[in-house]
Formats: sequence, structure tokens, C-alpha cells
Amino acid sequence: MVNPSCSGLPRLGKMARAVPSQKKESALTHSMTGFASGTGEKAPFSWTWELRSVNAKGLDLRLRVPDWIDGLEPALRAVLGKSMGRGSVSLSLKLAREERAGALAVNAEILASVLDGLQQVSQAADAAGLPLSRASAADVLAVKGVLETRSDDDDIAALKRALLADFDRVLTQFLQMRATEGQALNGILAGQIVQIADLVAQATTAVTARKTDMERALRTALEKVTHSVAEVDETRVAQELALIAVKSDVTEELDRLTAHIEAARALLAQKGPVGRKFDFLMQEFNREANTLCSKSQNVDLTRIGLELKTVIDQMREQVQNVE
Repeated sequence: MVNPSCSGLPRLGKMARAVPSQKKESALTHSMTGFASGTGEKAPFSWTWELRSVNAKGLDLRLRVPDWIDGLEPALRAVLGKSMGRGSVSLSLKLAREERAGALAVNAEILASVLDGLQQVSQAADAAGLPLSRASAADVLAVKGVLETRSDDDDIAALKRALLADFDRVLTQFLQMRATEGQALNGILAGQIVQIADLVAQATTAVTARKTDMERALRTALEKVTHSVAEVDETRVAQELALIAVKSDVTEELDRLTAHIEAARALLAQKGPVGRKFDFLMQEFNREANTLCSKSQNVDLTRIGLELKTVIDQMREQVQNVE
């Protein structure tokens, strides 16, 4: 009897059969891959946003924003956390300030410290018999920190509000890209589900055709045994035949594959993050395909099992991008 297995045959690179057409439905799947950037300004500040994400098992937020703007990072984390469920997300904010001429003012505290220092130096010089020339007002003002530029433009609270309002625009662009990528991903996954369903249907047909071949092979083997043995235990023969039938029965595997196909279609139509559920479902798909191959006992059924494993592997790679 020919007993090929999936592990003993080469992997198939392409599907030999055409993919059946299917009804196009609105895609709810979102990809974990996305990118957006933007610029903004509120005098005297200007800034640049850069937001990107890649695949991850959970939601990993990495922010690089100025820490001197109180409450900005927690606010951005809250917005991002509500907007997506999975992905390694990186956000950077580069902030620049335009230098402007402001009003000059004397720092009274530093001035008092400088004057006190000058008095001490003068007294010490006199005691040592080293007369010093008197410092002018210009000399005192030239000391770093005595004269400073003050500006009323640095309203940090207003800057924070402007940044958060501008970030909404960048985030919308970012989420739109993830949705667009998800729409393309949805189409790919839906097509692969159709391929799997078609292969399961082929496997069902092959199982029916296999039955005749297996009966013929078993009958031939039984005749060889009965000719070579004087007495045959009919009960033992019946038990062995029943055991062979059980080991080669793939009805449960085909039924579970059919159930997994319906579950995959339901996930594609489901709102919200479904990537983890899809990943688990692909493991179940692969398990049933492996069992189908190991129990095939038939060249045609093994070929179908190989094609099934190939499509499942391809689909599993795509599922890694699903949010």
C-alpha cells in the first residue's frame, strides 16, 4: 500500500488551482503597520511629529517628547492607548523655539550677590595695600546673569494645548494608514480562506475516492495473511481491520477544518483587534492539516494536505500583521 506523508514530499511553492471568486465585503481588519508625520507652530515655537508602528504581541508605546512640558507625555499616552490595541508604537516630538528680542531686566538677586562680592574684594585689597579702580555700572551689568532678557511668550500651558490639538491631525493620518493597510490585508486573508475551503472540499472528495483503494489494499493484504497461516483468528483480524480504519479516518479533521474556516470568516467581520485570536486559530489550522497528512494513506490526499499546509503558512505570515 502506498503511504505518503506530508513530511516526505517537497513543499509546493504555488497553488495549482485557481482561487474561486468571492463577494467583496467592507474590511474591518486593521494592520499594526503605520506611519505619519506632521509639523506645526505656535509662536515662538515650531515642532515636528513622527509617529510609526510595527508588529508586536501587545501595545508597546515609546515616546520621546520634551519633559519640561508638564503632563504632555501622559496625555499623549492616554490618546494613543485609546486609539489602538496592538503594535510597537514610537512617537517623537522635536520642538524648536525662535529667538526673539525681549525686554531687558536686572536680576536683583544676582546683582546683590555681585555687589557683595565686589565689596569683599575691595576691602581685602585695601587691607593688603593694593588699591583697585572702582567698577563701573557697565562692568557690573556685564557680569553673567545680572542683565537678562525676559519674554512673556513662553506660556507652557497654551503650548501644551496647541500640541495636543495638532497631534489629533497626525494621529488621524496614522490610523487611516493602518486602516488602509488593514483593508488590503483583509482581502488577502479572505482569499486565503477561500483557498483553504476549496482544498477542504477537495480533501472530502479524495477521502471518498480513497475508500475503494484502501478496501482493495486491505483485501490483498488479508489474502496474503490467510494463505500463509494455517488457522486465522477471525476476531483478531476484525480488530486489526477496525484499528486501521480508525487510524486512517480523517472525518473529524475535515469537520474541524470546516469549523475553523467559519471562525476565520467571523473574525474578519469582527470589529476591534482580532490578531491574537487569529494567531491562535492558525495554530489550530496547522494542527489539523498535519494530522490530515499523517493519516492520508493516499497520494491525492497527501498532495491536497501539502497545498493546505502551504496556504496556512502563508496566511499565518499575514496574520502577524493583524492588530
